[in-house]
Amino acid sequence: MKQDQLKVSARDIKGKKVRFLRRDGITPVNLYGPHVESVALQAPTAEIRKLIAKSGRNALIALKIEGENTPTQVLMRDIQRDPLNGKLLHIDLFKVDMSRKIRVDVPIHFVGESKAAKSKRGMLIENLMSLHIEALPGDLPQHIDVDISGLVELGQAIYVRDLKLDAKITVINDPSHV
Repeated sequence: MKQDQLKVSARDIKGKKVRFLRRDGITPVNLYGPHVESVALQAPTAEIRKLIAKSGRNALIALKIEGENTPTQVLMRDIQRDPLNGKLLHIDLFKVDMSRKIRVDVPIHFVGESKAAKSKRGMLIENLMSLHIEALPGDLPQHIDVDISGLVELGQAIYVRDLKLDAKITVINDPSHV
């Protein structure tokens, strides 16, 4: 599988003046991580939007910094948006060490149809929208699929302990959580 790339360059403009960058279609980016000083960068907003839509938050990204030969492996940690119009304001990228486990929240996708929820008296209640997991950066899933077709009677539930996940992934959530 081909890894997504993001090309960035160094950013000299900081503080409130970054609004001028945003007007020109450039989003401020901040790179940080263990044993790395925070670096102010910038990237085209259109490229970041495409990357978010295609990859999501838990995908490894090859960050190509202008002037450097080797790409840096990063994850999107924080995406800041304007609360009124939803436009991108700022992106935080976390430089990962491929040999150390990290903890992230992975969204849950429900697949299949529940006979109990389709009945006139039934309703599917989603208590968890994501799972908190620990894994090596290369083993992180984009999402976790949960098959709900086994829910045939009212009152049935799927617990965190019932999920079948890769052995490389450790779930941090309480196993008795529905």
